[in-house]
Amino acid sequence: MKPGPVEYLVAGALGRRLTVLGSTGSIGLSTLDVVAHARAHYGDDAFPIEALTAQSNVEILSEQVRRFRPRLAVVADASRYDDLKRALAGEDVELAAGPDAIVDAAARPSDLVMVAIVGAAALEPTLAAARRGATIALANKECVVAAGDVFRKTLASSRATVVPVDSEHNAAFQLLDFAQSHAIEKVTLTASGGPFREWPRERMRSATPEQAVAHPNWSMGAKISVDSATLMNKGLEIIEAHVLFALPAEKLGVIVHPQSVVHCLVSYCDGSTLAHLSAPDMRTPIAHALAWPTRISAPSLKLDLGRARQLTFEEPDPERFPCLRLARECLDAGGLMPTVLNAANEIAVAAFLAKKIGFLDIASVIEDTLASAQSGGRIRPQNLDAVLTADADARATATQYCRLRAA
Repeated sequence: MKPGPVEYLVAGALGRRLTVLGSTGSIGLSTLDVVAHARAHYGDDAFPIEALTAQSNVEILSEQVRRFRPRLAVVADASRYDDLKRALAGEDVELAAGPDAIVDAAARPSDLVMVAIVGAAALEPTLAAARRGATIALANKECVVAAGDVFRKTLASSRATVVPVDSEHNAAFQLLDFAQSHAIEKVTLTASGGPFREWPRERMRSATPEQAVAHPNWSMGAKISVDSATLMNKGLEIIEAHVLFALPAEKLGVIVHPQSVVHCLVSYCDGSTLAHLSAPDMRTPIAHALAWPTRISAPSLKLDLGRARQLTFEEPDPERFPCLRLARECLDAGGLMPTVLNAANEIAVAAFLAKKIGFLDIASVIEDTLASAQSGGRIRPQNLDAVLTADADARATATQYCRLRAA
């Protein structure tokens, strides 16, 4: 039987060559789980792998190389290069190490690039992929937040397409009718509220890293789990939505939805509100991003509304979660202030995870760093160097404030 247009569309999606930046982290592992499922379901040649990269986890990376057969494997931590060579001795794979090698991996000729690197470290590789016109499955919000103007300019001058992977932005991407942008009244991103949603502020003061990373619904890395606990993840996501969808701040909202079943709501001027629902499983948006504009089978949890029983919503508490306010202020200020926000947050979260500062100190360090950057932070960055300089300066300032609070 001759294949129809749907079969050709699916085959075309499955034939795209894939690079995974950050393959050993939570999103990277889920991405390769989707790839493995696609190969079992559609054939062994689904999503051939161009490159896999990791920060330092040579053990998992070498296992992935043997299973998925990429052309290139990169470890960002150059001190682990010899370990990688020993682990993959005799394997038919090109090896490299160091931060520049991650950028080079992103620049290689793959059709798809999954950006699963955490933090601003993803910025240069993502721009490298964008400049050559790749389809970017973007699971990193920080590089868009830190370099919004530069990111938009790079996309505008290339053939690159960005398909967001964050569950909320992926949901918005599916719901938004870009042909009728005039009719969009509001995009509301949902937040689970994290593990401290019902904690009084005084109890949050003594929260431990172990408690902060114990997310009630999602299985995520430590940094993003802490961002969920502070609600900074929603603040960063509002800025990201502003950049990705060209929506003004007043059309972007956040609502707490503890069940994590509804990921986004889009309200239109005719009174309609569309909602995107799925089980809290990152493999769902990952599969959508890899196969877009078609859909493929995925190993994701399937939504059962009968078992969910009830879906509840509540406004976020600005007193207990000041990071959301700080992010909105930075979006309103524009310029380099989102860059400073992101850098200060990364430093403060790292200090908290290392048990050098308390949970409530995270917001305080960020606010102090933003206050120190007010004089130059409103300048619009003209190029990547300006972003990287502001990022480095903010990290140095935030580090000083962390030391003061740890003293």
